[in-house]
Amino acid sequence: MSKVSPVIVPYATYLRVYEPLAAFPEPERTHWARYARRADRPSYQDELRRSLADLLPTPPIPVPVQESGDAFVVEVDGVVCVCPWRTRLRGWQALEELPEELPEPVLDAVLPPVVRGQAAQDYERWLARNPDARPWIRTATWHIPVNWFVLVSDEERRFDKGTADVPPMLRYRTPMVQARRRVARALRTLRDAIDEGPLIDGLVDVGRWLEEFHPRSLVELDYGGLVHTLPTGELEDDHSAADVAEGIEALRRGDGEGAGEAYGRLVERWRSVRDRRSAN
Repeated sequence: MSKVSPVIVPYATYLRVYEPLAAFPEPERTHWARYARRADRPSYQDELRRSLADLLPTPPIPVPVQESGDAFVVEVDGVVCVCPWRTRLRGWQALEELPEELPEPVLDAVLPPVVRGQAAQDYERWLARNPDARPWIRTATWHIPVNWFVLVSDEERRFDKGTADVPPMLRYRTPMVQARRRVARALRTLRDAIDEGPLIDGLVDVGRWLEEFHPRSLVELDYGGLVHTLPTGELEDDHSAADVAEGIEALRRGDGEGAGEAYGRLVERWRSVRDRRSAN
């Protein structure tokens, strides 16, 4: 990875899928094989800074004109797996979600209606040519959706305090087959225990997304830039995946009180994160 820039962009968290090279058709497979050998691959911070820089010109550029040729790369047991950035598709999808995140006057000031309208037309034309397109990366800001934690286990948690040259890191990484299995088990339990709701809807959505990828892929939940806003002690004590798993297991046993306690810990932890968002 490239060296850490002194300019840190916080807030964003990520759910990524890394597919083995064999999942990509040619000539894309050859491109990623060569790319994986590079020593200067950019970081997630580089990706986010580039997208924010596009908003500075007048008029702003909400979606990159050209698709990114970058990706995140991991190697596990000798198998190279790649997570393409696909910044154009993710940019269009983020634009569709903005009205839910920002008041209309603020949204119009940041991205004028004419700019958003042109981007929407471009997206429609692009989708007509790429009807099966899907992103390898999902992004959230100032939180991690509860349904993401269902995909991983506390044993897969990796935390590093970082150094002067390396930023802190908190992430989970799991095989695709495990992530899919956990989604299926959680859905069975939740549907038996509670009415339809946001958690079930979110799990159905993320489960369908996971089905789009190669079964030998890896799934990664990354706290991303959020680690720069939280004290080290809070990061060390953050075992949200364990709380979610404990709550679902309690529901499976019919232990409503135990499920409530686990959920309460989760809510209290992430309330403190939301409070920091308000302070900013």
